[in-house]
Amino acid sequence: MVELIAKTPLDGVSPRTIGTVTLAEIDLGVLTSVAPYKGQDKAAGDALKAAHDIAWPAPLRATGKDGVRAIWFGRDMVLLAGPAPDAELSKCAALTDQSDAWCAVQLSGVGVQDVLARLVPIDVSPATFKRGHTARTQIQHMNGSLTRIGADRFVILVFRAMAGTLLHDLERAMASVAARG
Repeated sequence: MVELIAKTPLDGVSPRTIGTVTLAEIDLGVLTSVAPYKGQDKAAGDALKAAHDIAWPAPLRATGKDGVRAIWFGRDMVLLAGPAPDAELSKCAALTDQSDAWCAVQLSGVGVQDVLARLVPIDVSPATFKRGHTARTQIQHMNGSLTRIGADRFVILVFRAMAGTLLHDLERAMASVAARG
């Protein structure tokens, strides 16, 4: 019988630091899309708060912290990252396990905004894109999600199949910024 071995999207890739920016694959835990049933938005928000002690995020926002985070993921959808969803949520929302669908990396360090400026078509300056802000956007030529989780820290999500491309594009942008000094 064949034994399957679970691997992360960037399995075997160590954290990379180029210049002052570090790229590392991260484990966000269980990833679950939460889409409230028609007319159940408030109930879903209440259930999320009661079960996981985090608020339902407004559009383009994320709530929570490392270990349990709710990321706005599009109209009427949130990505719960961290714990498995509480059963109460299924009474008012459709839940879909997305854990194997995404590659998650953290990009951090002084100059991280300069790296992202080479890859995303949105303004990620601290004055515009503050901690807790999130966007579904293009990352180079891939669809992805970008969330600021600290002054110089971002979580980037792309489809698992694009993990190698994300690594390549981020490393090139990091090297370009580092070369400029």
